[in-house]
Amino acid sequence: MSMTDIITQKLTQSLAPEALEVINESDMHAGHAGSPGTGESHFRIKITTSKFQGHSRLQMHQAINKILSDELKNTIHALAIEAKAS
Repeated sequence: MSMTDIITQKLTQSLAPEALEVINESDMHAGHAGSPGTGESHFRIKITTSKFQGHSRLQMHQAINKILSDELKNTIHALAIEAKAS
């Protein structure tokens, strides 16, 4: 299973988003310091979910980081998050 699929599955199960886009941007960062060269290290997430109603941007980012904590420790080098409440 690709990292894109893992991220999509975890966020879908935890947050039931109305809209979710997981973009692999690893090719844009190939060769820079810290990039493992796996092709699955840099991601952008665009997510809209009602579960974020009443949450600050910081709280939304913290929730996503918690859901993806294992991946952030082991595989993901960089994660850009665009989160909104629906």
